[in-house]
Amino acid sequence: MKIGLETESYHLLFVTGRMDVFSFIKKAADLGLDGVMLNIIPWPEREEICVLESFDPQYLARVKKEIDKYNLYSEIDTNGTDPEHLSKVIETAHRIGADVIRTYVCRGEYDAQLLKKAPSEIKKVVPLLEKYRIKLAVENHEEETSSEVINIINQINSPWVGAHCDVGNGMMAWEDPVEAVKMLAPYAYTTHFKDHIIIKDEDEYKVCGVPIGEGNIDLEECFKILMKGSTLTRINIEMCFPYAVSFKRAAGTGGVYEVGEGAFKVDEAPYDPNLIKPKDYYYPPDSLLEKMIEDQKLGVEKSVKFVLNLRNKYCR
Repeated sequence: MKIGLETESYHLLFVTGRMDVFSFIKKAADLGLDGVMLNIIPWPEREEICVLESFDPQYLARVKKEIDKYNLYSEIDTNGTDPEHLSKVIETAHRIGADVIRTYVCRGEYDAQLLKKAPSEIKKVVPLLEKYRIKLAVENHEEETSSEVINIINQINSPWVGAHCDVGNGMMAWEDPVEAVKMLAPYAYTTHFKDHIIIKDEDEYKVCGVPIGEGNIDLEECFKILMKGSTLTRINIEMCFPYAVSFKRAAGTGGVYEVGEGAFKVDEAPYDPNLIKPKDYYYPPDSLLEKMIEDQKLGVEKSVKFVLNLRNKYCR
C-alpha cells in the first residue's frame, strides 16, 4: 500500500506563502511518502491563492517533472460536476501524470438538486476519462452520506467513475466513520485518511480535525477495511488541523442521532476558547498564527508516522 499526502494538510503554509507546489512535493518525498494529492481549489476567502499557480502547459510540465524527480504518484482534488470544469481538470491531470481525480457535489451545504443532476453531468466527461485512462472519484464531502455517493456512482455505471472514501467526512452527516468506510470501500478509487473529535462550541457541537491518531475515529479498523474490502493501492493523508466545522445534516441522517460515544465522543477543544473560537481555526489571527503553523507542521509529522505504522503492521 502506497501512502500519499494531500496539500490541505499544510493549508496554513500555503496561504501564508511559505509553501508552494514544488516545496510541497519535495516535503512529501522527504517525509518518506509515495505520492501527492494536489488540491487545485482556491482557498475559501483567499481566491487568489491556489496550489497550482497556473494551468499553462509549460508550468504543468514543471510540476510533472518535479513529481517524477521523486518517483511519486500524483492525484488531483477538485469539486463540482460541471462538465466544462471537469474537462479542464482532466486535461490538467493528464499533463501532470495524475491518474485519479477527486470531486464532490455539494459545496458547503446540502443541495438535493445538485445530487440529482450530478450523474447526468458526470456522464458527459466519461469519454475524456476513458481517453486519458483517468478515474474520477466522487467524495462523501461533509454534506453527502455514503449511500448518496453510491447512488450517483450506480447511476453513472462506468468503470471510470467510483468513490472517494473520506474516513472522517461522514461525521458531518451523522454517519459513523467505520460504517461509512465499509459502504464506500468496494467502490473506492482513492481516499482521505484523517482523524476527528467532537468539541463543544458555546451551544453547538462541532466536528474538529486533529492530527491522525489523536482523535476518536477507529482508524485501525478503517485501515483494515480498506485493505480487505477495496482494491485500493494508495491511501492519502489529509490532516485537517486546525479546522472545525458544524454538522451539515440533521441528527440521524447518517444513522447516528447524538454525540457522546465512539467517534462522536466529546473532547476538549485543542485551543483555549478564550484565545480563539473554533470558527477561526482555519484562518487564525496574527497573534496565534505562528503557533498554529508550528502545530500544523508537527501534526503532519505525527500523522505520517501513525499511518506508516499502520501500513507496516498490516501490509508488510
